[in-house]
Amino acid sequence: MKTKVPLKKGTTERAGKTMGPVKNLEYHLHPEWWKRIFNATYLKTDADVVEDENITRSEINLFHELLDIREGNSLLDLACGQGRHLLELSQRGNYQLFGLDRSRYLTQRAKSIARKKGVAINFKEGDARKLPYANDSFDFVTILGNSFGYFETAEDDVKILREVFRVLKPGGRLLMDVADGSFLRENYTPRSWEWIDKKHFVCRERSLATDNERLISREVVTNTEKGVIVDQFYAERLYTREILADLTGKVGFKDLAFHGNLEVASLRNQDLGMMANRFILTATAKKEWSPKRKKKDIKNVVVLMGDPGLKDVIKPYAVFDTDDFETIEKLKVGLSKLGNYKFSYLNNHSSLIADLQKIRDKTDLVFNLCDEGFGNDAKKELHIPALLEMMHLPYTGSNPQTLAYCYDKSLIRGIATEIGVPVANAFVITAEDNLFELNIPFPVIAKPNFGDSSFGITQKNVANTIEELADAILRIREQFGYDKPILVEEFLTGAEVSVGIIGNPDNYTVLPIIEEDYSELPEGLPKICGYEAKWLTDSPYMQTLRSIRASLPVALEQELINHSLKLFQRLDCKDYCRFDWRLNSQDEPKMLEVNPNPGWCWDGHLAKMSSIGGMDYTQMLEAILNAADTRYHPINEPQLS
Repeated sequence: MKTKVPLKKGTTERAGKTMGPVKNLEYHLHPEWWKRIFNATYLKTDADVVEDENITRSEINLFHELLDIREGNSLLDLACGQGRHLLELSQRGNYQLFGLDRSRYLTQRAKSIARKKGVAINFKEGDARKLPYANDSFDFVTILGNSFGYFETAEDDVKILREVFRVLKPGGRLLMDVADGSFLRENYTPRSWEWIDKKHFVCRERSLATDNERLISREVVTNTEKGVIVDQFYAERLYTREILADLTGKVGFKDLAFHGNLEVASLRNQDLGMMANRFILTATAKKEWSPKRKKKDIKNVVVLMGDPGLKDVIKPYAVFDTDDFETIEKLKVGLSKLGNYKFSYLNNHSSLIADLQKIRDKTDLVFNLCDEGFGNDAKKELHIPALLEMMHLPYTGSNPQTLAYCYDKSLIRGIATEIGVPVANAFVITAEDNLFELNIPFPVIAKPNFGDSSFGITQKNVANTIEELADAILRIREQFGYDKPILVEEFLTGAEVSVGIIGNPDNYTVLPIIEEDYSELPEGLPKICGYEAKWLTDSPYMQTLRSIRASLPVALEQELINHSLKLFQRLDCKDYCRFDWRLNSQDEPKMLEVNPNPGWCWDGHLAKMSSIGGMDYTQMLEAILNAADTRYHPINEPQLS
């Protein structure tokens, strides 16, 4: 059982359990330990090296000289962590810098630091055994800080080297700094402990694996006030110069050279473990340029949209109006700028099935922008991707199951809670419930449990008394039906923010977080971004609300992103999604809604996030199309000559 312990704003630390003495460290080692260990605790335990700017600066001085990096060169740092080497390198010249790491926590931290420093570095979360980059992309690839040898088998390490060879340009160079396996096999410390700051200490145990090829380590990290935080096991393969030279040579690298050993001058200078003594290897990718791909054929994309000839109850007058047609026109203008695609449009739902059958064999991708739902019925939004799947047509956006989940606010709350994502306090009222028997903390907001586009959510839904809540529930029932459930949620008073993601796991972009600015809203109106802000032009909400870049502490921003990515994966979202959050009075984030296939219009939240991030409307649309195209046709699949 783990107990949550409050810390400073935007951070949490959990007290945990320890197993006590164990006889065999290897027995407790998880085969994919590397998925779990590289987090905030890692930055504490290894801070004497990985957070020391002087050490990083010294290492980059050496690596920069060994590689002779020139202006305009491209470099990929594998297992880049929080990006310390790339951030330092960015100060040395005008380079094209890329970083990839398996740890979501560390890559998000790297992105945040780079953005705050105003540095252009492309950080990605991904698996080094299957790199999301095209052949012949980089002048240099580095694997630094002993970030090699984590897997159970050496064959996985060979996969990394093969991928490095593939993405290097002909004549491109690899640089690795790796723990000296010969030294560690004879000189590792079986047991140690050290203070890592005034409140934390770590105890370590180490032993050789049964095959004598890996060093198994155990770390028990303890907070002096809260007890054990984590009891974790990890392992690293002990590579000698001879073995690593043999592996790189078999992959195809030439001109292998070793450049002495790297010893770290840590200020703490207690237990350096695997970082204590590392050797440096450089090698060259002697190969021919990969055969060029045949010129891309222009892809035929069918854009599916709502039906302007049908009633749409979500719109103010239940019909497509001038603003809707202007929005569609701006979409078409934006898409017309994409030279790799040819677009056609379908919006007649009465003939949709027949129309799709006619063009099925000529369609490369369907751009599913029918967020109105089949027949402009929001409950039937999932029918569109279901139809496309039955017709075996590839399409953008989330699948029917994901759309069904996210239409049900209460269900999403349950899923979020299950995976540790915080939600606002709330309860569901059904037709049988007697409101006056319920213990309700005020203020609250009543919402239709099923719904989209803030339909049914206005300033009148915010209640400060039992009478106001009863009125709000009555209005919702009259609008949506007495048999429909209603979600009553605590009304949070902190910042209202949204996190946008374009892409898919291992190849995604988190857009800048935006916040709703209520500073110009007239006094006395509740601060909500509901139906009035999105649809009613004469409303003070639409006239005064603005979406601005959120100004959040780094730790809070990372927490929001991490939670959003957990939901993205758990709900199996595809290509793009928006997550709406609100902070409580203690600035703790609470998830409000998940919006798969969020609004695509030129002035919507996703477009605003994209614009803040330097991506115009056309580029945003292209990014969604590319995300779907890459999902169906991964960019690192074998290339045909």
